[in-house]
Amino acid sequence: MDQNALAIDVQNLTVGYGSNILLQNLNFSVNYGEIFVILGGSGCGKSSLLKNLFGLYEPISGDVLIEDMNITTATGAERQKIMTSFGVMYQQGALFGSMNLLDNVTLFMQEYTDLQQEQMNLLARCKLDLVGLLPYESYMPNEISGGMQKRAAIARAMALDPKILFLDEPSAGLDPITSADLDSTILDLSKNLGITFVIVSHELASIYAIADKVIMLDKASKGIIAQGDPKVLRDTSPDPRVHQFFNRMMSKEAA
Repeated sequence: MDQNALAIDVQNLTVGYGSNILLQNLNFSVNYGEIFVILGGSGCGKSSLLKNLFGLYEPISGDVLIEDMNITTATGAERQKIMTSFGVMYQQGALFGSMNLLDNVTLFMQEYTDLQQEQMNLLARCKLDLVGLLPYESYMPNEISGGMQKRAAIARAMALDPKILFLDEPSAGLDPITSADLDSTILDLSKNLGITFVIVSHELASIYAIADKVIMLDKASKGIIAQGDPKVLRDTSPDPRVHQFFNRMMSKEAA
Protein backbone atom coordinates (compact mmCIF):
# COMPACT_ATOMS: atom_id res chain seq x y z
CA MET A 1 0.00 0.00 0.00
CA ASP A 2 1.27 3.48 -0.88
CA GLN A 3 2.01 5.14 2.44
CA ASN A 4 1.04 8.51 0.95
CA ALA A 5 -2.25 7.25 -0.47
CA LEU A 6 -5.54 8.40 1.01
CA ALA A 7 -8.33 6.07 2.00
CA ILE A 8 -10.88 8.75 1.08
CA ASP A 9 -10.44 12.08 -0.69
CA VAL A 10 -13.40 14.48 -0.86
CA GLN A 11 -13.15 17.24 -3.43
CA ASN A 12 -15.49 20.25 -3.71
CA LEU A 13 -18.46 18.18 -2.55
CA THR A 14 -21.91 19.78 -2.39
CA VAL A 15 -24.62 17.78 -0.61
CA GLY A 16 -28.35 18.32 -0.70
CA TYR A 17 -31.70 17.43 -2.21
CA GLY A 18 -32.77 19.18 -5.38
CA SER A 19 -32.41 22.91 -4.77
CA ASN A 20 -31.98 22.43 -0.99
CA ILE A 21 -28.25 22.63 -0.30
CA LEU A 22 -27.17 21.23 3.08
CA LEU A 23 -23.39 21.45 2.66
CA GLN A 24 -21.29 23.02 -0.06
CA ASN A 25 -17.75 22.89 -1.38
CA LEU A 26 -16.43 20.42 1.19
CA ASN A 27 -12.79 19.38 0.95
CA PHE A 28 -11.21 16.89 3.33
CA SER A 29 -9.37 13.58 3.35
CA VAL A 30 -9.16 10.46 5.49
CA ASN A 31 -5.90 8.59 5.96
CA TYR A 32 -5.61 4.81 6.04
CA GLY A 33 -5.96 3.41 9.54
CA GLU A 34 -7.55 6.58 10.88
CA ILE A 35 -10.67 6.84 13.03
CA PHE A 36 -12.30 9.87 11.45
CA VAL A 37 -15.42 11.37 13.03
CA ILE A 38 -18.00 13.67 11.42
CA LEU A 39 -19.75 15.79 14.02
CA GLY A 40 -21.92 18.87 14.40
CA GLY A 41 -25.28 20.06 15.66
CA SER A 42 -28.67 18.61 14.76
CA GLY A 43 -29.69 19.12 11.14
CA CYS A 44 -26.23 20.06 9.89
CA GLY A 45 -26.11 17.21 7.36
CA LYS A 46 -23.84 14.67 9.10
CA SER A 47 -25.72 11.54 8.04
CA SER A 48 -26.46 12.96 4.58
CA LEU A 49 -22.74 13.56 4.07
CA LEU A 50 -21.93 10.03 5.18
CA LYS A 51 -24.45 8.58 2.73
CA ASN A 52 -22.89 10.66 -0.06
CA LEU A 53 -19.47 9.30 0.87
CA PHE A 54 -20.46 5.66 0.46
CA GLY A 55 -22.67 6.17 -2.58
CA LEU A 56 -26.18 5.76 -1.20
CA TYR A 57 -26.97 9.36 -2.17
CA GLU A 58 -25.68 11.21 -5.20
CA PRO A 59 -24.03 14.57 -4.51
CA ILE A 60 -25.17 17.76 -6.21
CA SER A 61 -21.58 18.28 -7.34
CA GLY A 62 -18.04 17.31 -6.48
CA ASP A 63 -16.16 14.03 -6.16
CA VAL A 64 -15.54 11.32 -3.58
CA LEU A 65 -12.49 9.14 -4.20
CA ILE A 66 -12.33 5.88 -2.26
CA GLU A 67 -8.93 4.25 -2.60
CA ASP A 68 -8.33 6.45 -5.67
CA MET A 69 -11.58 5.33 -7.33
CA ASN A 70 -14.29 7.94 -7.92
CA ILE A 71 -17.55 6.60 -6.50
CA THR A 72 -19.51 9.59 -7.83
CA THR A 73 -18.77 8.77 -11.48
CA ALA A 74 -18.14 5.03 -11.43
CA THR A 75 -20.58 2.68 -13.15
CA GLY A 76 -20.86 -1.03 -13.81
CA ALA A 77 -17.99 -3.26 -12.70
CA GLU A 78 -15.94 -0.34 -11.42
CA ARG A 79 -18.74 0.80 -9.11
CA GLN A 80 -19.28 -2.77 -7.93
CA LYS A 81 -15.57 -2.97 -7.05
CA ILE A 82 -15.80 0.22 -5.01
CA MET A 83 -19.02 -0.79 -3.26
CA THR A 84 -17.48 -4.07 -2.07
CA SER A 85 -14.30 -2.35 -0.82
CA PHE A 86 -16.01 -0.92 2.26
CA GLY A 87 -18.65 -1.86 4.83
CA VAL A 88 -21.53 0.13 6.31
CA MET A 89 -23.27 0.06 9.67
CA TYR A 90 -26.52 2.02 9.68
CA GLN A 91 -27.76 3.90 12.73
CA GLN A 92 -30.21 1.25 13.94
CA GLY A 93 -28.01 -1.66 12.90
CA ALA A 94 -30.45 -2.76 10.18
CA LEU A 95 -29.98 -6.46 10.81
CA PHE A 96 -32.38 -8.79 9.03
CA GLY A 97 -34.84 -9.86 11.72
CA SER A 98 -35.68 -13.18 10.06
CA MET A 99 -32.04 -14.35 10.09
CA ASN A 100 -29.81 -15.35 12.97
CA LEU A 101 -26.51 -13.52 13.47
CA LEU A 102 -24.46 -16.05 11.51
CA ASP A 103 -26.77 -15.82 8.50
CA ASN A 104 -26.79 -12.01 8.70
CA VAL A 105 -23.00 -12.01 8.36
CA THR A 106 -22.84 -14.62 5.57
CA LEU A 107 -25.50 -12.89 3.47
CA PHE A 108 -23.09 -10.63 1.57
CA MET A 109 -20.60 -13.46 1.16
CA GLN A 110 -23.32 -15.46 -0.59
CA GLU A 111 -23.95 -12.56 -2.96
CA TYR A 112 -20.40 -11.46 -3.71
CA THR A 113 -18.15 -14.53 -3.31
CA ASP A 114 -17.88 -18.06 -4.68
CA LEU A 115 -17.14 -19.59 -1.29
CA GLN A 116 -18.76 -22.79 -0.11
CA GLN A 117 -21.27 -22.50 2.75
CA GLU A 118 -18.89 -24.13 5.21
CA GLN A 119 -16.18 -21.59 4.33
CA MET A 120 -18.61 -18.70 4.66
CA ASN A 121 -19.77 -19.93 8.05
CA LEU A 122 -16.15 -20.18 9.24
CA LEU A 123 -15.39 -16.63 8.12
CA ALA A 124 -18.61 -15.31 9.63
CA ARG A 125 -17.73 -16.90 12.96
CA CYS A 126 -14.37 -15.14 12.79
CA LYS A 127 -16.13 -11.80 12.29
CA LEU A 128 -18.51 -12.46 15.17
CA ASP A 129 -15.58 -13.44 17.35
CA LEU A 130 -13.86 -10.14 16.57
CA VAL A 131 -16.80 -8.26 18.08
CA GLY A 132 -17.31 -10.66 20.99
CA LEU A 133 -20.44 -12.36 19.69
CA LEU A 134 -19.32 -15.85 18.70
CA PRO A 135 -21.43 -17.52 21.45
CA TYR A 136 -24.51 -15.81 20.00
CA GLU A 137 -24.23 -16.93 16.36
CA SER A 138 -27.57 -18.74 16.44
CA TYR A 139 -29.45 -15.91 18.16
CA MET A 140 -32.00 -13.80 16.31
CA PRO A 141 -31.55 -10.01 16.40
CA ASN A 142 -34.56 -9.55 18.70
CA GLU A 143 -32.99 -11.94 21.22
CA ILE A 144 -29.94 -9.77 21.91
CA SER A 145 -29.42 -6.29 23.38
CA GLY A 146 -29.15 -3.06 21.45
CA GLY A 147 -25.41 -2.88 21.99
CA MET A 148 -24.99 -6.46 20.75
CA GLN A 149 -27.06 -5.62 17.68
CA LYS A 150 -24.68 -2.76 16.90
CA ARG A 151 -21.67 -5.07 17.23
CA ALA A 152 -23.38 -7.69 15.07
CA ALA A 153 -23.97 -5.01 12.44
CA ILE A 154 -20.26 -4.18 12.51
CA ALA A 155 -19.45 -7.88 12.05
CA ARG A 156 -21.76 -7.96 9.03
CA ALA A 157 -20.12 -4.80 7.65
CA MET A 158 -16.77 -6.64 7.83
CA ALA A 159 -18.07 -9.66 5.89
CA LEU A 160 -16.02 -8.94 2.76
CA ASP A 161 -12.86 -7.87 4.62
CA PRO A 162 -13.11 -4.15 3.78
CA LYS A 163 -10.33 -1.70 4.59
CA ILE A 164 -12.91 1.01 5.34
CA LEU A 165 -16.01 0.97 7.56
CA PHE A 166 -18.68 3.68 7.63
CA LEU A 167 -20.65 3.85 10.90
CA ASP A 168 -23.71 6.06 11.35
CA GLU A 169 -24.24 7.04 15.01
CA PRO A 170 -23.02 3.73 16.45
CA SER A 171 -23.58 4.89 20.05
CA ALA A 172 -27.11 6.19 19.49
CA GLY A 173 -29.56 4.82 22.04
CA LEU A 174 -26.91 3.06 24.13
CA ASP A 175 -26.22 3.57 27.81
CA PRO A 176 -22.73 4.91 28.73
CA ILE A 177 -21.30 1.52 29.70
CA THR A 178 -22.51 -0.20 26.53
CA SER A 179 -21.32 2.75 24.46
CA ALA A 180 -17.85 2.56 26.03
CA ASP A 181 -17.75 -1.17 25.28
CA LEU A 182 -18.57 -0.46 21.63
CA ASP A 183 -15.84 2.20 21.55
CA SER A 184 -13.37 -0.42 22.78
CA THR A 185 -14.44 -2.76 19.99
CA ILE A 186 -13.86 -0.03 17.39
CA LEU A 187 -10.42 0.78 18.84
CA ASP A 188 -9.45 -2.90 18.83
CA LEU A 189 -10.49 -3.34 15.20
CA SER A 190 -8.58 -0.22 14.23
CA LYS A 191 -5.44 -1.29 16.08
CA ASN A 192 -5.44 -5.00 15.25
CA LEU A 193 -6.79 -4.99 11.70
CA GLY A 194 -5.83 -1.48 10.54
CA ILE A 195 -9.41 -0.72 9.50
CA THR A 196 -10.16 2.89 8.55
CA PHE A 197 -13.31 4.16 10.26
CA VAL A 198 -15.52 7.06 9.17
CA ILE A 199 -18.07 7.65 11.91
CA VAL A 200 -20.94 10.07 12.40
CA SER A 201 -21.35 10.87 16.09
CA HIS A 202 -22.42 13.59 18.50
CA GLU A 203 -21.50 11.64 21.65
CA LEU A 204 -18.61 13.56 23.20
CA ALA A 205 -17.38 10.68 25.37
CA SER A 206 -17.08 8.45 22.30
CA ILE A 207 -15.51 11.19 20.21
CA TYR A 208 -12.80 11.84 22.79
CA ALA A 209 -12.22 8.11 23.28
CA ILE A 210 -11.78 7.02 19.67
CA ALA A 211 -11.29 9.90 17.22
CA ASP A 212 -7.92 10.54 15.62
CA LYS A 213 -9.40 13.42 13.65
CA VAL A 214 -12.77 15.12 13.34
CA ILE A 215 -14.50 17.56 11.04
CA MET A 216 -17.23 19.75 12.51
CA LEU A 217 -20.10 20.74 10.25
CA ASP A 218 -22.21 23.86 10.73
CA LYS A 219 -25.81 24.21 9.56
CA ALA A 220 -25.73 28.00 9.10
CA SER A 221 -22.51 28.18 7.10
CA LYS A 222 -23.21 24.88 5.27
CA GLY A 223 -19.63 23.82 5.62
CA ILE A 224 -16.74 22.66 7.78
CA ILE A 225 -15.91 25.09 10.58
CA ALA A 226 -13.21 23.05 12.32
CA GLN A 227 -11.07 19.97 11.81
CA GLY A 228 -8.36 18.23 13.76
CA ASP A 229 -7.86 16.50 17.11
CA PRO A 230 -11.11 16.91 19.11
CA LYS A 231 -9.31 17.55 22.40
CA VAL A 232 -7.17 20.25 20.79
CA LEU A 233 -10.25 21.85 19.25
CA ARG A 234 -12.03 21.74 22.60
CA ASP A 235 -9.16 23.47 24.38
CA THR A 236 -7.84 25.91 21.77
CA SER A 237 -10.43 26.73 19.10
CA PRO A 238 -11.22 30.46 18.97
CA ASP A 239 -14.56 29.76 17.25
CA PRO A 240 -17.42 30.09 19.77
CA ARG A 241 -19.50 27.54 17.85
CA VAL A 242 -16.77 24.95 18.25
CA HIS A 243 -16.22 25.85 21.90
CA GLN A 244 -19.95 25.63 22.50
CA PHE A 245 -20.24 22.17 20.95
CA PHE A 246 -17.32 20.64 22.79
CA ASN A 247 -18.30 22.19 26.09
CA ARG A 248 -22.02 21.56 25.59
CA MET A 249 -23.07 25.18 26.16
CA MET A 250 -26.58 25.35 24.83
CA SER A 251 -27.79 28.02 22.45
CA LYS A 252 -31.14 28.68 20.79
CA GLU A 253 -29.94 26.78 17.71
CA ALA A 254 -28.55 23.80 19.62
CA ALA A 255 -31.48 21.66 20.55
